[in-house]
Amino acid sequence: MTAVEDAGYARYAYRLRLSSSARVALEAEWARCRWIWNECTARSKKAHAEDEKCGPARLDKMLTGARTANVWLREGSSVPQQQLIRDFGKSRAKALKDVRARLPMRQRAGMPKYKKKNQADPSLNYTQRGFRLKDGRLYLAGGIVLTVVWSRDLPKGPTSVRIYRDSLGHWYASFVVPTVTEALPATGRDIGIDWGVKETATTTSDAHDLPHAQHGKNAAQRLARYQRMMARRKPKRGQAGSMGYRQAKQQTAKLHKKIARQREDTGRKWAKSVVRDHDRLAVEDFRPKFLAKSTLAKKAADAAIGATKHALIHMARKHGRELYLVHPAHTTMDCARCGARTKHALPLSMRTYTCNVCGAVSPRDKNSARVMLVRAGLNPAGADRVRADGPPVHSRREPGIPSL
Repeated sequence: MTAVEDAGYARYAYRLRLSSSARVALEAEWARCRWIWNECTARSKKAHAEDEKCGPARLDKMLTGARTANVWLREGSSVPQQQLIRDFGKSRAKALKDVRARLPMRQRAGMPKYKKKNQADPSLNYTQRGFRLKDGRLYLAGGIVLTVVWSRDLPKGPTSVRIYRDSLGHWYASFVVPTVTEALPATGRDIGIDWGVKETATTTSDAHDLPHAQHGKNAAQRLARYQRMMARRKPKRGQAGSMGYRQAKQQTAKLHKKIARQREDTGRKWAKSVVRDHDRLAVEDFRPKFLAKSTLAKKAADAAIGATKHALIHMARKHGRELYLVHPAHTTMDCARCGARTKHALPLSMRTYTCNVCGAVSPRDKNSARVMLVRAGLNPAGADRVRADGPPVHSRREPGIPSL
């Protein structure tokens, strides 16, 4: 979950169609903001060397003095420039907090760095007083008018907007909107979800299992071709890339973007179907980060477990479903029927779970999905539509997303 969603807000991103004058105006606005960011970075380095404070208040005073002395800065709106100061302050405060906490270097956020002209993509933030929507168009402070491709309606009036450009040169507007719950009809059904690599998600319902889509594997041949083209045309150090190199780089970035969108689309569609058909969800609180250092790193990244889990939590919140995050420890070792635990961890090659106590035999991932329901306090019989052996497990109604 992002900080915006935790605070009860959601982001809605839309593609922008820019005229030549609007594009020039946005790039000029970004040039001013980039200059201010680099000035803040230099001021922060000086404050660190001289053991001084460099908080948002001092940076605001620096911005006021710079706008007074520089006509070029005054030609731009003060709203994105002030928001840039806020973003710089948050970034610097997070870096100092990690230093004081003595976190390892690999876990620290790092101090803000200079933004280079040809490497940093534009990003401009506007609060409510810096933009307005009228007749389907977006009006920014400074007289910039943008045409928005409204692929869907905004549920409420936006509180802020971020204008940014991605690596392909496409411009987007990301609106921050208060979350609205769109309640779905009750179904009386529960579901347990276990994450994996062979299948992205295995559930207690066979109809809602999510197989590995392999979007990255399907595009690997084309991606390798473009990367070979880049390698052949790679310029020497200090020299500008040729037209062929830039085109190959553009094709590589475009294909990476397509793969990411395919993964996101697959995860969102699956999450919507799961949330639509079930009232309560018991989801493994799986953190796929450790897989990046294993032999399954490439396949795990292609499965996009993190993005799919994020989409599921977002859909559950949006439609008012109960969702339980279950700790993943020993979920593959416990028996969903009697609760017995094996004496040793099961190797990945063993795909069938056999309980030594009650003799239950089931696919390993299906057993883990039922364990999610048991640990969440839900009744597996409500998911499988059959009567489970032994006494029933009473469900526990808790709103929100508790961590078990």
